[in-house]
Formats: sequence, C-alpha cells, structure tokens
Amino acid sequence: MAFTGKVAFITGGGSGMGRLAAQKLADAGASVAALDVDTQGLEETAKDRPGILPLTLDVTDPAAVEEAVKRVEQDLGAIDRVYNAAAIMPTGLLLDQELATIPRIMDINYGGIVNVTKFALPGMLGRGRGDFVNFASMAGWAPVLYLGAYNASKFAVVAFSEVLYHENRDRGVRFACVCPPPVATPLLDQARDNVWPKIFDQLPPIEPDAVLKAIEKTLESKSLWVFPGRGTKLGWILRRWIPETLWKNVHKTEGR
Repeated sequence: MAFTGKVAFITGGGSGMGRLAAQKLADAGASVAALDVDTQGLEETAKDRPGILPLTLDVTDPAAVEEAVKRVEQDLGAIDRVYNAAAIMPTGLLLDQELATIPRIMDINYGGIVNVTKFALPGMLGRGRGDFVNFASMAGWAPVLYLGAYNASKFAVVAFSEVLYHENRDRGVRFACVCPPPVATPLLDQARDNVWPKIFDQLPPIEPDAVLKAIEKTLESKSLWVFPGRGTKLGWILRRWIPETLWKNVHKTEGR
C-alpha cells in the first residue's frame, strides 16, 4: 500500500468506495475519519473498528467542512490522506429531471470536493506531505444519455483535479484523480431506481477493491490519472479520438 501516513479523511464513508477505503485503512492501522450525511451508514462502516471516527457531514456546507477538518486534526492528528468519495447519481433525461436535482448533483459531486480542498489541502501542502484523492469517473470523460447531470459534475471534477495538480506539483503532496467505469457499489442503485442506461450493460461493473488497488499503484508512480479496470484507459483514448463513433453506439444501444 502506498499510504505511509497515520490519519485519513474520507467523505462518502457511509457506503461504497468510501466505506471500503475507510475499513481497509483502519485495518492497516490508520486513524480514519469517515464522513457522510448517512449517519446510519457511518455506524455500519465503523462497527467493530475503533480506528474509524464516524462524523456526520454535509459536504455542500463549507462551514461544516471547515469544522470537520479542524476536529479531525485536533482529535486524530494532521491529515495524511484525503479521499473525496461523496457522490450521488440520479439518472434521467436532462429535461425530465427535477430542476433542483441537477445543481444538487453538482453541489455534492463537485462542490463537495471544492470545499474539502479549500480546508484540508492547505495544511497538507504546508507540511509537504500527503495524498489527495478525488473520485471522478469515466463519466467525466465520456458523456452518455441519461447521465447528463452526473457527467457534468464529473467533467468538473476532472478539470478541477488536473489544474489543482499542476498548480501544486512538486510541493510534497501526491494527487490522484480516479476515473473508473461502473463500480459494483450502492451508487448504481440510484440508476436502477430512476433510469438504467442500457450502455451500462456493455460495461460489467468492476469490484471496488480493484479501484483501491489501482489508486495505490498510481500514487506510487506519481501519476495523476487512475483508470481502473480492463479496457478503461482504452475507452479514454477512444473518446478523445473517435467521439462520434462512441455516440453512435450510445444511440444504438439506448434506442433513441
């Protein structure tokens, strides 16, 4: 594992990728702050793991994020790794979604990362060490039908992460922007509960542990982009070179 620090700060820690990351780091001996709006989910994450401190947090609230960072550093110590994993994924055609849903997706998926960055990263840069991991998605590179709002939020994460990395390279903090295909986590249930993009059937979800392993490998190589799963990086290349061909497949698959 590339992590050599003592304290981790993980948003979205109540389920999915955030939960698994928190549990694996705690099992490896780290002190972990798991943060989420889902208090019950956090309790399940921290069950039988005294190394996990569950903290209820709305990442869209800057003041609450600032207070959470201060509390973690006071109670656990200086933050050595951040996982920005909090996200939602309601699906649907853009004109069919409730007006409030679209900015809410952006506020959580992108705005939450901005808030954590503003309050957690300066201390890490000041100490000249740590890992700062943002969860984007292949949806941040390849837009598809029914995921327009989610695509927009993850495109924002990709751009923000790239500029953030270049503004702060060679300052001791390692950055990673994670761009997986669909992952077998509860996030996919939001698509099942709304509109399931048929294109997902062409992309069997990969296991969360594969994503975490890819993050460690990328951090060790000091690269920025994490493309977990077989064929994911090829998909990224194809999107850059033959976008119209990919769109033809999307329209054919979705039947519209």
